[in-house]
Amino acid sequence: MPASAVTTVSRAIDAALAAARIRRPPRSHADVEPAAVAVALSGGRDSMVLLDALAALAPTRGVSLSAVHVHHGLSRHADTWSEFCANACAARGVPLSVHRVCVDRASGAGREAAARAARYAAFDAVEADFVALAHHAEDQAETMLLQLLRGAGSHGLAAMPVVRPLNERVALLRPLLALPAAALAAYAQARGLGWVDDESNADTSLRRNFLRREVAPTLARAFAGYPATVARAAALQADAAALLDELAAADAGVVDPRVDGLDRRAFAAMTSRAPHRARNLLRWFLRQHRLRAPSAARLDAMLRQLAGAAPDARVCLVHDGAEIGIHRGRILVHQAAILPFVTPWRGEPALTLPHGTLEFAAVAGRGLAAVAVERAPVVVRLRAGGERIRIAPDRPRQALKRLLQSADVPHWQRDALPLVWCGDALAAVPGIGVDAAFAAAEGECGFDIRWHPAPADAMGRHGKG
Repeated sequence: MPASAVTTVSRAIDAALAAARIRRPPRSHADVEPAAVAVALSGGRDSMVLLDALAALAPTRGVSLSAVHVHHGLSRHADTWSEFCANACAARGVPLSVHRVCVDRASGAGREAAARAARYAAFDAVEADFVALAHHAEDQAETMLLQLLRGAGSHGLAAMPVVRPLNERVALLRPLLALPAAALAAYAQARGLGWVDDESNADTSLRRNFLRREVAPTLARAFAGYPATVARAAALQADAAALLDELAAADAGVVDPRVDGLDRRAFAAMTSRAPHRARNLLRWFLRQHRLRAPSAARLDAMLRQLAGAAPDARVCLVHDGAEIGIHRGRILVHQAAILPFVTPWRGEPALTLPHGTLEFAAVAGRGLAAVAVERAPVVVRLRAGGERIRIAPDRPRQALKRLLQSADVPHWQRDALPLVWCGDALAAVPGIGVDAAFAAAEGECGFDIRWHPAPADAMGRHGKG
């Protein structure tokens, strides 16, 4: 049994690595960069099994292994757990990074959700291709049951996938998801592993703990196939969810919904003809922007407002920290309104603003004149209304609002556009131009100003699992 437990865990990890498209490099692999995997190491039994197994497999699987430990600060033992993880990694020659996070204990979502949000924000910053998590079959079954009790649809009932993108750089990887907890316990015994116990796991006021301690044992006694049968049902729901996504993508009829949005007229027709498909399309559209699924009542309200809006109506639906609006007949997701700010610019090549980055690239003979900005303090702030600018010496001053409208800039982008002021004068507007009084002449040093807004989904949102 001990030897077979080690083999079982190793095979599961190999299968997951294959699913993540990590292949063992060829014998001569000097030019092959290994995939970087960071184990999410809590110090508990399951994560210790994953660390130990990956440490043994990594050298022969083309994997550059590290570990990340999130110090939540919720337990008086948190420092001891961090030290335990550091020692476990040192013994295996695995680099460890410790992320101390601040959990919002007053969060309306509850302590569990707040701790998870802080943990995933730490994973978001990990320098790796994959963050490996030690979830197993019981975790999968519990997740599906929790989603079922929340009234989730197919995507929620699909529970946790083996591989899921976390952001543009990092994906989550769950190599042990198909294995029962007993297999991990057998591995830990066979390898003589030590681990730490989190006392919060006994707190049945937390929903997952209640399900694990009070409900799951009863289900296991009454239904011999538990948790495998529930995990299998989650896999079937994942297939159904994939089909729904394919249908929604076909209904959207766009190359990239995050850029192109949805055709409002076609969406309105679908809402009238087949509201179930319109609901599926809207859910899919929000997921493309990494926005959480709205409640059924909220989804129906969004459906009515988007489908029933007049062609020239200004629609603004706030959801999950972003806004959904309509521009030129397209339904688009964009950033929520930005509070007013005044940020000084002191010559740095890039200025970080609350909603993006304003770049000042040194150029010759064009852009904002370097000598002009030395005459008065330079600040960046949002539009207040009534601004005017003269973008050429032979042209009159024009209302900025009219210039932006002529350039077909959506109203939410107009409201969020950072303006560069020299003293009391508007000097430059990204994408529009530099006021003639502040423009660099031929041969003069200048600054080319470019605005890089943060995407609407760059607020650290992560879906379930």
